[in-house]
Amino acid sequence: MKCAVCNEKIEQTFLEKIKGTFVKKKPVCNACQKKYSKEEILKKI
Repeated sequence: MKCAVCNEKIEQTFLEKIKGTFVKKKPVCNACQKKYSKEEILKKI
């Protein structure tokens, strides 16, 4: 699965869950969550 903001591959846990979150049903990685505010992420998606 790839991040909707930066298109980098998102790491997964051993249970196949992503290390990140979903914003408006699109995956966002931890790095982008730290780098951008919620409003900036919504604009980029």
